[in-house]
This record gives sequence, structure tokens and C-alpha cells, in this order.
Amino acid sequence: MYVTEEIVMSSAVGVSPAGLGVRAGARLIDWIVAGIIGSIVFFVFNHTLHLPDWVAILPGAGFGFLYFVFFEVVTGSTPGKKILNLHVNGADGAAKPDLLESAKRNAYMLLNLIPWVGGLLWFIAAIAIAVTVSNSPTKQGWHDDFAGGTQVVKD
Repeated sequence: MYVTEEIVMSSAVGVSPAGLGVRAGARLIDWIVAGIIGSIVFFVFNHTLHLPDWVAILPGAGFGFLYFVFFEVVTGSTPGKKILNLHVNGADGAAKPDLLESAKRNAYMLLNLIPWVGGLLWFIAAIAIAVTVSNSPTKQGWHDDFAGGTQVVKD
């Protein structure tokens, strides 16, 4: 079976996949929200514990991963996705991803925790996601496939 056929078969019946543009918009909204909260976490760690900047930034960088996993597992939608009327279906068309699916789907975000090269690795992963979403008939990226077939759809 060709990869395209596998992806098409993993898409839930009767859903309207969300395209790259609206997904990027939702991600931008979420990065702003998570960035503000992550900056507060960085400020608290940096100014109360007097840690080196590269150590103090780690909890804030990890916060982004926790933000996306928490909202996807609890509600099926992050605040950015909710604003743009999107949500994440779990594997096999479940209403929302479970903890493992969401953690796997967002695992690439943890690349930011790798000192010095993490940002570059994250950027490469994000480009790969954009390319695979754009080229997929069901608008599923490699991270959706890695998570067992999750899918961002329109509400």
C-alpha cells in the first residue's frame, strides 16, 4: 500500500480537514499565549533562583509542550484552535487524542530543550510538518502519522 493510501484510510469519515494556513494561524495564537506564560515562568526561575539563563529557560521551553498536550487531551482543542474553530481528533477518529497520542504528536517541540542546536532542530521539524501537511490529501503531517493518525479538523 502506498503512503498516500495509508494516510487517506486513517482520516475519519465525514470530517473536514484543516488546511495549513488556518492551522498555522492557530499555532501562532497558541505560541503567543504559551510564550507569555513561558516568559513568566522564565522570569520567576531566573530572578528567584538566580540560575544561568540557559538553565532558567528550560522550564519555559518545556511549558510549550505541556500547554499543547494538556489542552488537546482535556478539550481536544488548544485556545488558538478553539478561536479558529478547529480541534484535534484522536487516532481512528476519536473525539480527541489521548495522552500518548498528544505527547507523540507534540514531541518535536521538546527539541527546543536541546542546548545550542534545539532551535534549529525544531525549525527543521516544523518545516517537515508544514510540507507533509501541505502534501497530504487529509492534511495530516508526519507528526499526526507518528501519533497514530491524529487529525486537525474544522468544527
